[in-house]
Amino acid sequence: MATIRALLKTMRPHQWTKNAFIFAALIFDVKLFDITYTTRAIIGFALFCLVSGVVYTINDLVDMERDRQHPRKQKRPLPSGELKPTVAIAAAIILGVCAIVAAIALDPMFALNLSGYLVLQLAYSFLLKNIVLIDVMAIAAGFVLRVAAGAPLANARISPWLYICTVLLALFLGLSKRRGELIALNHEAGNHRPALQHYNISLLDQLNGMVTSSIILAYALYTFSAPNLPADYSMMLTIPFVIYGLFRYMYLIHVRKCTIAPDEVLLADRPLQADLVLWGLASVVILYLGS
Repeated sequence: MATIRALLKTMRPHQWTKNAFIFAALIFDVKLFDITYTTRAIIGFALFCLVSGVVYTINDLVDMERDRQHPRKQKRPLPSGELKPTVAIAAAIILGVCAIVAAIALDPMFALNLSGYLVLQLAYSFLLKNIVLIDVMAIAAGFVLRVAAGAPLANARISPWLYICTVLLALFLGLSKRRGELIALNHEAGNHRPALQHYNISLLDQLNGMVTSSIILAYALYTFSAPNLPADYSMMLTIPFVIYGLFRYMYLIHVRKCTIAPDEVLLADRPLQADLVLWGLASVVILYLGS
């Protein structure tokens, strides 16, 4: 039981919330209440979570020595010795193969996207995370593949604006994560992650300023130009929620000096959680009542 708990902890279930992007196609193509498509999307979400767990396990295997020098990551099962590397390797292979086989049975196009995500994440773990700027672009590509994977499961059409918003939001999260790491690790940042020695706070703040402005503009354009939206442009009513969410996160990192990863911030900050829930409810009401 201790080994299973350690393995599950290594797979980091608290970070699986990012896989919810797979539901974007289902929701925004107005098929949320179609039981067939919703069931397929839920199964797809579960398979993405399984593959994400495999990726996190491999990432911890690759970074095990560096994580032992990190103030928080040294407590993870692999760096701390709680989980044996041989067990982690065997579990990653078995779970990865099972997930891909199940994905093929569910939908071949979904399986292709899931396989692409797995290959991308493996490349990230072994190489891309060490290349400045390419590292955050790889993170963004992972989110796009999540959105793309949801489309065949719901037989949905996705507006190009949705992909653009996804890329920009993922870049924002990736740059914010690097900023937090840079501050938390201080002079040891380069030893933990080589790419961090090429970043500085000024650069990351400038890049995030560009991305934040682009998110607001792209989302605003999406709300009145994408197909399948109500003709009265009522989706524009959700823009304030997006603006507040971005502003709230910027407040947390600049005023509250928050350095933890964005997904962990979301799990801890009540105003951000409330904003996300309200945005989701408003979007569903507008999309489905408007239709």
